[in-house]
Amino acid sequence: MKFLIVFRIALRAIGRNFMRSILTALGIIIGVGAVITMVSLGEGARSEVEEQVSRLGQNVVLVFPGARQLGGVSIGGGSANTLTVEDALAIQNEIPEVVAASPEVRSQRQVVYGNRNWFTRIYGQSADYLQIRQWPLEAGRMFDEEDVALARQVCVVGQTIVDELFEGTDPVGETIRVRGLPLTVIGVLSRKGMSLMGSVQDDIIIVPYTTGFQRISGRSHAMVINVQVYDADAMDLARLKITDLLRERHRLAPDQEDDFTVQTQEEVAAMATETSRVMTALLASIAGVSMLVGGIGIMNIMLVSVTERTREIGIRMAVGAHGKHILLQFLTESALLSVLGGLLGILAGLVATNIIAHYADWPAALSEQAVVLAFTISAAVGIVFGFFPALKASRLDPIDALRHE
Repeated sequence: MKFLIVFRIALRAIGRNFMRSILTALGIIIGVGAVITMVSLGEGARSEVEEQVSRLGQNVVLVFPGARQLGGVSIGGGSANTLTVEDALAIQNEIPEVVAASPEVRSQRQVVYGNRNWFTRIYGQSADYLQIRQWPLEAGRMFDEEDVALARQVCVVGQTIVDELFEGTDPVGETIRVRGLPLTVIGVLSRKGMSLMGSVQDDIIIVPYTTGFQRISGRSHAMVINVQVYDADAMDLARLKITDLLRERHRLAPDQEDDFTVQTQEEVAAMATETSRVMTALLASIAGVSMLVGGIGIMNIMLVSVTERTREIGIRMAVGAHGKHILLQFLTESALLSVLGGLLGILAGLVATNIIAHYADWPAALSEQAVVLAFTISAAVGIVFGFFPALKASRLDPIDALRHE
């Protein structure tokens, strides 16, 4: 029997009960559509995270303080006062792979300009911070080493500060006040967008770290040391050297744990995307259950179809059709039903992805691999679950089938 003839008969059989066929394929449609939607949204979220990690800068290594103990209880990583400005200077001066290092101190303060005020984050950094973060200026200049050495009261502001305090006027040269301390705005940062943690990076004021330590935060220890390495291939070597240097500076015995944490940009990206990857896989697996349910529906309806068409099967066998021909016929119908469901599911997945991405403002990236995989699985489901009804049809006795009413 030619396959083209089999295909036409299968189409005709599906067309005779079109509504029933659509309802039968609904599980496949929903499953394929849901898998494509979940994977596309997950890929979009992962791409967004990777883009945000790239905004950290180029070839960046982050050094965090360790955990602080309070009454025998660990307060958590980053809570200890184990990093100093001298540590940052030693990293920059003693490790050849390091281009720049910036000790960071953070605080949140109310900022006042004229009759306007805004609660924001104030970062104390070195003059190399914008180089480390690959963060260009939109106007003005960055403070220099002399400004840092003299703890001058100057600052560089983000776009959110410009929008909230200056209302369209040029902020460069203006003076803002932080708890009575006047800061002269000497530069405006370009717009950066959201951070990995979901905060607005543009809602920031950057001052020399000496000013931040001495006049704003009141802290004496760095909260983070931002390090830039000259080449991506040297990241792991730089991390090892930073670890050895800080252990030596902090006088840690060989059996003592590090009182700091060193992470490369790649490690930050891996941790940030792991949650997204796991959630995408979980949601896609749950959506894939719909395809299993759809396969059971196809098996059920094909069994009904075999019963309804028993006399037809008997006639075909009587005029010369063999069991393998009947098997191929019903298997083709089952696979075709599943493939049509897969195609409609792909269309539904694309539409759903675009709707969610548009109205929920969620990043989406269509995964061609997910489309191919979902379609292939849908076709396989039709063959696997359609095999038993097809086998049952092929084993009918022609005489009993002809007598069937």
